[in-house]
Amino acid sequence: MTIQQLTYFLATVEHGSFSGAARSLFLTQPSISEQVRQLEGELGIALFARAGRGLVLTEAGRKFRPEAERVIADVERARDAVAEVRDLRGGTLGFGMFGTASAYLIADLATDFRKKYPDVRLRLVGLNSSEVADQVRNATLEAGLVVLPVDDAGLDLRVARLEELVVVSREQSRLSDPVTIEALAEAPLILYDAQYGANDPMRRQLLDRAQRAGVTLRPVIEVEGIEAAVGLARRGLGDTIVPRAAISRQGARGLHFSSFSEPLYDTFAFIARSDAPLSPAARAFVEIVERRLDRLSEAALYAGGTSETDS
Repeated sequence: MTIQQLTYFLATVEHGSFSGAARSLFLTQPSISEQVRQLEGELGIALFARAGRGLVLTEAGRKFRPEAERVIADVERARDAVAEVRDLRGGTLGFGMFGTASAYLIADLATDFRKKYPDVRLRLVGLNSSEVADQVRNATLEAGLVVLPVDDAGLDLRVARLEELVVVSREQSRLSDPVTIEALAEAPLILYDAQYGANDPMRRQLLDRAQRAGVTLRPVIEVEGIEAAVGLARRGLGDTIVPRAAISRQGARGLHFSSFSEPLYDTFAFIARSDAPLSPAARAFVEIVERRLDRLSEAALYAGGTSETDS
């Protein structure tokens, strides 16, 4: 039994003949009659009887008609639901973002997306990059923005941009020159993403650099969010490390920042499952993220032409 057969059956009911159904569907009469005959053969009973020059429903046909109408209506509703997602008139997008990005991007991204696609529900989840990758891999989220490196098994990965990491401190004297890994090891250090520790991509870079230099990094305070880390640095409890673009978002009043002597970068990348194409909503959101990252980069360059600020 096919949707085509049900459609031809209902058209024949409406027009009272195979020829009338064929004209309404812009088909030939034999194609209609053959499909209806196949349907009757599958059901094992006649659905129509001859009445003069036309057709009328048998008792079986009368019982079958509302069921066929219900199936066709369900199919139409399914098509409409898919069309809503395809045309960005409905559905829900689940998108993951690494913790630092969620601190300074989510509000703007949600605003930009909802202005353009008000009928699409948006679920933005802030996690560590490794957890974003896991949730995209198991289809809990459709796509995500992460900091490399992550385990990319089963994922398509596309680098979005590099974001410089800078050291932030209330003590300007500690930032008079670009910061070396040796100087960082001597400073009171505040790090965020405490739950993930050495699995955090930024920490993996720092630990690798420290090992090569023969020094050890021991944070005096570990917290979860970038906001808390910056707030503690503002109180003078230690130095922290943040993306340069996050400086203006978190507020730099009373703080100074400096690049590393050997520049250190976060590598942002979009990820999605290798075996599933992105939905129109996900593609649209990725474009919005790319534009927002470009604007943040321009703002950081404009505000950060020097290596430190107390604005």
